[in-house]
Formats: sequence, C-alpha cells, structure tokens
Amino acid sequence: MVKTMLRLKPTKRARILKGHPWVFATEVETPLPDAFNGQGVELVDAKGRSLGSGIYNRHSQIIWRRYSRQACAFDRSFLQRAITKSLQRRAGAPYGRLVWSEADDLPGLVVDRFEQVLVVQALTLAMDVQLATIADILQTSFNPKEILLRNDAPTREHEQLPLEVNTLSGEPLPADWYLIDGIAYELDFYSGHKTGFYLDQREQHRKVAALAQGKRVLDAFCNQGAFALHCAQAGAATVRAIDIAEHCCALARKNAAENGLTVQVEQANVFDWFAHNKHERFDLIILDPPSFARNKRAVEGALRGYKELNLRAMKALNPGGVLATYACSQSITEELFYHVLAEAAGDAKRDVQLLEKTGQPLDHPVLLNVPETHYLKGALLRVL
Repeated sequence: MVKTMLRLKPTKRARILKGHPWVFATEVETPLPDAFNGQGVELVDAKGRSLGSGIYNRHSQIIWRRYSRQACAFDRSFLQRAITKSLQRRAGAPYGRLVWSEADDLPGLVVDRFEQVLVVQALTLAMDVQLATIADILQTSFNPKEILLRNDAPTREHEQLPLEVNTLSGEPLPADWYLIDGIAYELDFYSGHKTGFYLDQREQHRKVAALAQGKRVLDAFCNQGAFALHCAQAGAATVRAIDIAEHCCALARKNAAENGLTVQVEQANVFDWFAHNKHERFDLIILDPPSFARNKRAVEGALRGYKELNLRAMKALNPGGVLATYACSQSITEELFYHVLAEAAGDAKRDVQLLEKTGQPLDHPVLLNVPETHYLKGALLRVL
C-alpha cells in the first residue's frame, strides 16, 4: 500500500475535489523530498481524507497526477492491471491507440500500435522510471517485432526529462510501408508527427472521402497526404494538397505514387496560398492544421489564426461546398472553436450549415472531468 502522503491545502477550489486528476504545486501544503519523485504517493485533503494515489514529481508544475482513487502502489502489479484493462477496452485492431494517458489511469503513458510495431511515449517521470516494466508487459501481451520508445515530445521537458528516441532492441527501425484503411503509407517512426501517423483522424479520412466523388478537393496541411489520398481513391475529380514542410510534401508525393493516385502536391504556407490564389474554387476543403495553441497564453493568437484560416477556406468554396475543419489545440475548447467558425462565416458573408460535429475516436477516450483529454475538435460544414 502507498504509505507516503501528500496533503492538499485547505481549499474548495482545487480541481481534484471535483474529479480532475491533477494537483498543482501551489495546491499542496508541503512538497515531499526529491526522493519521492517518480513514485506513487497518496493524496489527502486538509482533514486527512484520502483522495487517491498519484504519481509525484515536485519539479513539475503538475506535482501529482492521480492513477487510482484508492490507496495503491505504483508498481508492476498496478501497471499490469491498468494496461490489461486498457487493452480490453479496445477492439484489438492492427492499428490504433492502446493506452491514452489519464483516460486509462496511466498519466503520461501513450502506446500506439502499427501492426507488429508498438510506439511508446513516456511523458511523465514516473512512466519514464517504469519504462522497462511497461515494455516487458507489452512484449508479453503482443510479442511485437519492435517497440520504439518515442520520447522526444517537448512536454517531457516540463518533467525535467531528456528528449530521446530509442528502440527496445537497440537496433535501428527503418522506414517501411504500412497499409492503413486501404492506403499504403511509408512511415518513419523516428520523424513522423506524434507517434508517426495521425491515428486519431482515421475515421475522418474515410468520412470526408465519402463526400469527394467527382469533386474538386483541397487538402490543406496535408502532412503525409492521408485526406488527399483517400479523396483521390474515392474518385475526386481533382485533388490538391498543401503543406509548408517540403519533407511532408515529398512523402505525400511518394505515397500517392505508391498507391497509383493522382494528387497535386504543393509546398506553401497555407495562409499565403489562400491569399495568392483567391481565384481558386473548390467543392471540398480540408483544414487539419497542427496545434496553434501549445498553452493557454497562446489561445488569443490561435483563435485569430483559426478564424482567418476558416474565413479564407469558406470564401474559396463553391456554393454548396463542404468544409471539413479541425482543431487539435488542447487549450481551444469546443465552444471557442465553434464560436470562431461562426465569426468566420459572418465575415465571409456566407450561410453555413453544420452537417456534423466531429471529435476523437473511441480509442482516444475523453474523460468528462478532464477537458484536457478532449483535444481534437472538428466540424463538417456546408457553405451555401
């Protein structure tokens, strides 16, 4: 059992009291010594009542993250149970997220599956300390060809962790072709965004492609070209794809050639592209940009960016055209995002119908008490 206790200051404002799993350093009476960093400790309120067990790191702004509502040691037995429960909640598909941090009672641990390759991210000190145990549990569960420890996310710096990428075997993992939902992609797990591919958008790739037959399509922020490739495969009349990164453009071209699909790929800043191509018109536009707000301080500027981007896209759509637009900024709430879309529609002087609100797939679950887990927002809009 967890013996060491961390005490919450007398307050009614701490989010932990309303079900949120985080406690900030300013919310505890006295931090524990450094010897407890990376370990599980029990949290009690000002009256000594238990609030559960969490991982501790006094050098992080989030000093405590709950992993159990009970007094429970953070050891192999707990990790085995939590990972097993996480896997049981998934469908067992060859591609998908297996573990999603707080949503699976494993704060700071992300595990994605790409057939016989598992990509693991340890974003907190406690998970980093337990990486060998976590990898052993995953090996036993899947017997994968390789486990890549993709520990280069900038959020690790908040936990005073180094940025590094290694394979469990110590051998290099070469880029290879993977067939995901009928499209072949060359995936380089060392350099691809997130864990190598936007697994959280797979449902949207298929849904948007169903609207593409016979249409002129623009895929902005195309990355590896997933939206563009699915639309081309679905029979779009023309498909153009834009990304500011030349290596993404090169990969999108390579993926298109491998699949025998015609996609016109251009390297450009998307904002500038819209400004320089005001005469262009499309029937379907996809906006799937990277996060515009890495923290709350960046929200105001991000909202301006989202508004301007969607405004330009709405103006570039033929009457009755569809805009598939997304925001993956954790700090941008769904309410803020839809408010921005409404403002963009007003400024564009277009009537816009909401066809569907979109979000994360079931393997990226959202906890109602943890708005931070609801990072991906989206909408399918008809612009009249």
